[in-house]
Amino acid sequence: MRRLITIFILCIGIFTNADAQTFTQRIQKKIAGQGVVTIHEDSLIDQLVNSATLGIKSSGQAVKPNPVVQHNQPSHSSQTTPASPTNPTSTVTPDTTDTGKKLMHGVKVNGFRVQAFAGGNSRVDRQKAEQIGNDIKAHFSNVPVYVHFYSPRWICRVGNYRTYEEAHQMLVSLRNLGYTQATIVKGKITVAY
Repeated sequence: MRRLITIFILCIGIFTNADAQTFTQRIQKKIAGQGVVTIHEDSLIDQLVNSATLGIKSSGQAVKPNPVVQHNQPSHSSQTTPASPTNPTSTVTPDTTDTGKKLMHGVKVNGFRVQAFAGGNSRVDRQKAEQIGNDIKAHFSNVPVYVHFYSPRWICRVGNYRTYEEAHQMLVSLRNLGYTQATIVKGKITVAY
């Protein structure tokens, strides 16, 4: 019986100690021989992170993360204030520019694409491929641009061309934009039905 009481008291002590610290306090705990973590955050983020991580408050009640309150902007102003550490509750208006992939419905056939970039498998190469893809989309808005990871590298390819001559016209345009390493590649393309 004495063992059971001892185990029960130890469990209560562990749960009380675990509930006394928040997630960020546990991360920032100083341990000899290890680095120091410093976290600077807004109170709303602190409440969201610590409440959602712990799951229950010390009172035993379930925690629901509070949603971020958004203030409505006056209708006469077309611009909104971006969210910042000093103003975290402002509304951010999404950019309505279509920079996503053009969804094409059709069949896959053999054809040609122009490869504007082929990098490695690093994060920097991924960002570079996406940046090149966005730049090409800005210059040729009606041409589909594909940024994919074909192991072991990130690839940015442009267009769906049935003939080599069509692809060559895009190749010349891309080289005039400064993509001197651009080349024509053969593969499956999507043709609208």
